[in-house]
Amino acid sequence: MANDWEEEEAARRAKAELIDTSVPNAARVADYLYGGHNNFEADRRAARALAAAAPVVTAIAPHLRAFQQRVLRFLVVEAGIRQFLDIGTGLPLMGSTHEVAQSFAPECRVVYVDNDPMVLAHARAEMTSAPEGAIGYVDADVRDPGAILAGAQEILDFSQPVAVLLLYTLAYVEDDAEAAAVVSTTAAASASGSYVALYHIASDVDPALDYASRQWNKMIPAQPITLRSRSEVAGLVAGLDPVPPGLVLVNQWHPAPDDPISGDVVPVYAVVARKP
Repeated sequence: MANDWEEEEAARRAKAELIDTSVPNAARVADYLYGGHNNFEADRRAARALAAAAPVVTAIAPHLRAFQQRVLRFLVVEAGIRQFLDIGTGLPLMGSTHEVAQSFAPECRVVYVDNDPMVLAHARAEMTSAPEGAIGYVDADVRDPGAILAGAQEILDFSQPVAVLLLYTLAYVEDDAEAAAVVSTTAAASASGSYVALYHIASDVDPALDYASRQWNKMIPAQPITLRSRSEVAGLVAGLDPVPPGLVLVNQWHPAPDDPISGDVVPVYAVVARKP
């Protein structure tokens, strides 16, 4: 047991040494756009370049956070879900999945998945579960749902309903079939009555985003993003039953009175779907 712990710590330290603050990083760029503080000048420059290419970028982040809060409330309060698999966690911010879910039901159990060493280090240091619930962390790539599920089984009981959260994550999977397989594999491993919630940046709403995505892929070639059309996003959740109003723009999914106000069309598709 001690040897296992020592090997795990050594692996973590080795990954941490790979962090390069001089090169923009997707999690840190997102942190900056969300108003966080775990970012560096390279990340801020990249974010400003994206906003210059597509001004709507600066309006997107608040709507994504608001959608996450609405979805978690729906899943816990209305659907009765108590288990969450959050794939592509990102750097911790106020209102993380476990904080929101456990505010409604303290017994909720949450597993965070990411393969960014900075994300995992901050998550382990800063995230604390309510005593009645539990949180865990899996170091895995979104493209490896088998590894994700194997690690998540230490915290989650897949014989009971689970909500799989893929919030922006699938934009980092270029191949459509591979992206759909992430959804289908995690859904297949989950009990009937489980849910998948996702949002995905759109390719067919704001033409400036196509240019911005190409700029991103030049700046951060190790973490390229892929935009998808409405029909392509719909294909990701094929075989699941969308919760009304179905696949819509992110600010149109169960809007709330306290949502951010924006005059822009928010070019991100969102859907919550249930496994029959």
